[in-house]
Amino acid sequence: MEQQEKIKEITEKLEKGIEDLFQSENYKNYLKTMSKFTSYSLNNTLLIALQKPDSTTVAGYSTWKSLGRQVRKGEKAIQILAPIIYKKKREDEGEEDNRISDRGDKPLNEETEKILVGFKVVNVFDYAQTEGEPLPEIVHKLDGTVEGYSDFMKALREISPVPVILQTVEGSANGYYDLTNRYIAIDKDMSQTMHCKTGIHELAHAILHDRESGIEKDTAPDNESKEVQAESIAFTVCNYFGIDTAEYSFGYISGWSSGKDLKELKESMEVIRKTAQTIIAGINEKLDGICLSRQRGMEISENKHTDFLKQDKPLHKKSMRH
Repeated sequence: MEQQEKIKEITEKLEKGIEDLFQSENYKNYLKTMSKFTSYSLNNTLLIALQKPDSTTVAGYSTWKSLGRQVRKGEKAIQILAPIIYKKKREDEGEEDNRISDRGDKPLNEETEKILVGFKVVNVFDYAQTEGEPLPEIVHKLDGTVEGYSDFMKALREISPVPVILQTVEGSANGYYDLTNRYIAIDKDMSQTMHCKTGIHELAHAILHDRESGIEKDTAPDNESKEVQAESIAFTVCNYFGIDTAEYSFGYISGWSSGKDLKELKESMEVIRKTAQTIIAGINEKLDGICLSRQRGMEISENKHTDFLKQDKPLHKKSMRH
């Protein structure tokens, strides 16, 4: 099978896998749980970041309790601001309407006006400050080793336009592309499979989304499309080389998609396939070079060994002591 055909087959598998995920019971449970978490304002997001920079999922005490989790004793609350809303009933002017709403005996012409009267301090807690039932997940970190891992990572480093570094990455991120200092960081405390996948993901960002690449701001993809592109390329390249990342990639891409129509994925398919093909060709070329270099090294070593055996050696007699 030609490289282009194989890439097309892999990307079709990707699209089908995400569509199946959307229909799964696990995804429905995930959405049901996530709907209980509040989307915080910019000010509250900053307050959370200042008090607990490594926070991931934040909610109030009662929300965590409803999800089967308990805040651990002694944990310090994160304080944010919640609006104080005054509800005022009002009636429409004109003829009285005595129809009953679906919710009970409230007349339909009565409306509730919500008025913001101030703010109050409320306590919230991060997921790491709680214990109990695990939250449903659609993205699962990958375990396992990769055959030819060292060669694959060496090839990846050689085709990357920026340095690739394995180091400790703070927080929940697996890695990142540093736009300012121009390097790729991969969390060293992960499996070989995650190293390979994350390396390709960040390489895709470096190739496609670098602010110095000359893309006009108006035509640049939004953040959702960037993440969908990068992870789709990572899945395609890894799958081509026999590294299965479906358990992570499908959930990650669905999480960044704006809807079940997979708009970002479908609109980016040409970019995904073209970039994946470029990366695959580059890695293959470097792997061939590594293999050839290793083969030559073995031949040189064998020749030296043969030459050594051919050398005339003087006979040594054992000395015997009486």
